[in-house]
Amino acid sequence: MVSIPMESLKPQFSNNLLGQNYEIALNNQIQEVLDSLHEQDSVKLSSLTSNFEKLLQRRIDPPFEATWVYSALLYRGFSSLENDPLKRIAAVKDLFQVIVSCSASCDTFKSVALMAPVMYNVAKLALGLKGFEQKGKKEKKLVREVKGLVDSILGYINVCFESVENSCDVSEGFVRPVRELVTVWMWDNRDNRCTRDFFPLLSDEIVEKVNGEGCELGALAGCVIAEAFLLKLCLRFLEDGSRKELHDELRAWIVASITGIKNPYFFETLLMMLLEPSLPTSSLLNSDDERFLRKILYDAVVLVEYSFLKPERMDQLSAKHVKSIIMARLLVTGEAIELNRKQKDQTKAISYTNAFSGSSLPSLIIKWIRSEIGTEDKASEPSSSSPATLLRWILKIENGGLRIFENNMSKTRAKLLLNSMTEGLEQPVLKHGKKKSDADLIFYIDNKGEEDEGEGDEKMNESVSAAFVSAAHTMQSAEPEKRKREGKDSEHKSRVKFLKYSLHENSVSKGRSSIADSDDSSSESEVENPSTDEE
Repeated sequence: MVSIPMESLKPQFSNNLLGQNYEIALNNQIQEVLDSLHEQDSVKLSSLTSNFEKLLQRRIDPPFEATWVYSALLYRGFSSLENDPLKRIAAVKDLFQVIVSCSASCDTFKSVALMAPVMYNVAKLALGLKGFEQKGKKEKKLVREVKGLVDSILGYINVCFESVENSCDVSEGFVRPVRELVTVWMWDNRDNRCTRDFFPLLSDEIVEKVNGEGCELGALAGCVIAEAFLLKLCLRFLEDGSRKELHDELRAWIVASITGIKNPYFFETLLMMLLEPSLPTSSLLNSDDERFLRKILYDAVVLVEYSFLKPERMDQLSAKHVKSIIMARLLVTGEAIELNRKQKDQTKAISYTNAFSGSSLPSLIIKWIRSEIGTEDKASEPSSSSPATLLRWILKIENGGLRIFENNMSKTRAKLLLNSMTEGLEQPVLKHGKKKSDADLIFYIDNKGEEDEGEGDEKMNESVSAAFVSAAHTMQSAEPEKRKREGKDSEHKSRVKFLKYSLHENSVSKGRSSIADSDDSSSESEVENPSTDEE
């Protein structure tokens, strides 16, 4: 185990690296690392590691690049070159601890984004797991260890975000482009696909954005969360169980996780994945499993209105991300509706249409486009709030010369989708704050659970609660969860905790423990139960 004593990270040398001098020194050191990537000089590696350790010591909250490169150099020094997967897992555990120690004083987004190298190495381990659950003790142990690592990463991410009031605030950018930083971890990769290989669980379009000049720290953190999230789901398919059980467990866990993390950058990344023809899971799931998972993800992103996506919270995001999220939600909903219509599942298609029309999204889209075209004229606005109606309206505006969609591919997708869609049920645009009916949504979330408190609803909620909590227990393999009630109004709502895990030195599988042991409200994230519209 490689330990990083916190006292060793305190400033220990003279103030000769202030302000711009620090930035120059950091850039020079990064370039030296890039220039010597493929060298096998242990003395030079040791010297570079020492230089970056000094750069870390010089700042209480060191730049992202300093920790990123330092951990890469350290990992290169202690990671095993052998093919023994268990030794490789031990090295990844050490890497996890190094990055957690070095980022202890960093803000949330930086701490989470720094998990990218850990996810890269865990994903490489996971790629060799298919079929291992059917083999011997060593292989089964490997599966458990990898699952434990993924749980630890997700737990760490959840702990990072649980105390964040503004999940949109990113305080700094990058000194060097992400594509250059990725190569520091790819010393054994000599082709031009470094970024693509470094993020195996991201779609090609998302990788292109990460590879671009304008990638932001928050966006990178969202990508890391999405990869850990997707890998957790893929690993669940290695376990036995009926399709019905798997469906219920995954859906409950997905909703609880999105609610607990409450991060719009992660949600945006998830939406972008769903806009691709297939999820980036081909190396882990067969096509049937991928389609099965996609439908569950549709439920989670279409049928739930998350509090962090409310208009007042979205105002904290940059215009670029607001536009990306609302347009992606519109397209994903339209594609989900059309998929279910093609599969003759009219009930689900209607549920999706009603959930969309009853959410704040149609009003948010209209408000945003109204601000873009610079008019308050409501005569030309759509009279209904179905996805098809809004898509037709947006394309009409685009044909008039105003660019709404981010690129031609999105516009083409919208046209193809609209051509294949039937109008469905027309829904009037709901004004902000208008109460939704229980029939509109399968899931209902956050502070809406108190709206209907009849005796029949209470019995219904208790029944659904049992299934929801049971599913969450199975998915999270955690300590027994405690039920928490706040005030008499909470008697009509059942919530599940999104438990956190800490990675211990000896074993992820055996040493994993819940950080949410107390009943303090800061130690958990909660999600309300789904309603009763089961498939």
